Amino acid sequence: MKYGQGIILAGALCYLTFMGAAFAVDEPFQQHMWIAFFVLVAFTIALMRKTSFTPEPPVDDTTYMDEPIRYGMIATVFWGVIGFLAGVFIAVQLAFPDLNFEPLLNFGRVRPLHTSAVIFAFGGNALIATSFYVVQRTCRVRLFGGDLVWFVFWGYQFFIIMAATGYLLGITQSREYAEPEWYVDLWLTIVWVAYLIVFMGTLLRRREPHIYVANWFYLSFIITIAMLHVINNMAIPVSIAGSKSYSAFAGVQDAVTQWWYGHNAVAFFLTVPFLAMMYYFVPKQVNRPIYSYRLSIVHFWSIIFLYIWAGPHHLHYTAVPDWAQTLGMVFSIMLWMPSWGGMINGLMTLSGAWDKIRTDPIVRLMVAAMAFYGMATFEGPMLSIKSVNSLSHYTDWTIAHVHAGALGWNGMITFAAVYFLAPRLWGRDRLYSIRMVNWHFWLATLGIVLYAASMWVSGIMQGLMWREYDEQGFLVYSFAETVAAMHPYYVMRVTGGVFYLAGGFLMAWNVYQTIRGRVRDERPMDMALPTPGAAAQPAE
Repeated sequence: MKYGQGIILAGALCYLTFMGAAFAVDEPFQQHMWIAFFVLVAFTIALMRKTSFTPEPPVDDTTYMDEPIRYGMIATVFWGVIGFLAGVFIAVQLAFPDLNFEPLLNFGRVRPLHTSAVIFAFGGNALIATSFYVVQRTCRVRLFGGDLVWFVFWGYQFFIIMAATGYLLGITQSREYAEPEWYVDLWLTIVWVAYLIVFMGTLLRRREPHIYVANWFYLSFIITIAMLHVINNMAIPVSIAGSKSYSAFAGVQDAVTQWWYGHNAVAFFLTVPFLAMMYYFVPKQVNRPIYSYRLSIVHFWSIIFLYIWAGPHHLHYTAVPDWAQTLGMVFSIMLWMPSWGGMINGLMTLSGAWDKIRTDPIVRLMVAAMAFYGMATFEGPMLSIKSVNSLSHYTDWTIAHVHAGALGWNGMITFAAVYFLAPRLWGRDRLYSIRMVNWHFWLATLGIVLYAASMWVSGIMQGLMWREYDEQGFLVYSFAETVAAMHPYYVMRVTGGVFYLAGGFLMAWNVYQTIRGRVRDERPMDMALPTPGAAAQPAE
């Protein structure tokens, strides 16, 4: 019986959440359990509607398992638009504080919702889906685990819903990243272990003796994020029927653990696996081999070793020992070399195919992504230097840096992967509209430039105003004056966010029409892209 295991699991979880709501010791936990209960009931009904009692033909390794990847692409686009929309909303709240609606839609609750939506929902779904696509093609076998793949996908969506609703209800650990509470963290751990089993199992039963470099990057991402998640979220629940818990760390130890986690989440969630996407999709799109496979291996091992030490550079001028701060700074500066090695390797892969930038907007997205990656990995080490950090820390300069990397690098390489995969996964000859891809590129680029430029200026202005003293040693500007001075830059940031969001809506419409099999009439030059071929390819 197809989906039978899923129905049993969803039913069991429904029972557990119902019992959690019935015996809750605090109201937020009760509300969260009722949300989980109704989501799981809907999920169970959906599974039952898909259940077939007709015996299915046996499945072997001659066909790739692409159905979960299709769902993953749809989830990526959906959560991307939701995350961008939440980002624009909180940007508007900063420019116009009267738009803070208490209690569910105030800035303090929507901000972590936005962050988690774009990183873990948009980015996470893109990484899971592309890793499943890449590992099958490079290992020439079907995904390991059968229906366990579906558990990974739906379990991850359930985690996203629980985390998002928890943020709006105020159910978090109240730490630097406002992490979800203990029961949501525990569920993610189970899902992530299942993800590791599927990916590792596929690698172990591969028909290709060589492990392609992209799989090394994906595997390090899965393993390291599991380690970071478990250690950073060590907590003791106050009650098994309540939402509150106590962290296992406190004070300086908690700060060091948080930023060991925080910077390595940037490393192993927002950098390393997206480099895996670069190493697979860029050569495929331009139909050229990687410029230097040897450089890709050196790039992998050097970035894996160096990144893990860089976290303390977020804790300059704090109670953290000075040697630890310096250690983080030194390793951050050293990271510049392997980071640019990866960027150069990706850009040089276009050798002999640079003309595609003119004719192929997907390649244009990829090149822009690698350029933003290079810029962000130069700016990051520079900001880790203590003398620079004394000006930039706690200012919008850091916000500019983060978003230039996230919107430019993570966003654009993901957009390119979505456009690459959409026609192939659904067996279409081409995307619905190539011209829309071009519009998406320019909207996203303009949005990033407006956002980053305004926040760079705003951040440097903040830092200079905060350190301005008069001849008697008193601060020249009050904090309120610095906030008032930032208003025009916050409005400019909203404008940039709206452009980026508009590009996201274009992508959603383009993918939707591609899935429906529609093709927009365009000039021949707009269609100068290679045809993707059939969706189902033999694993041989």
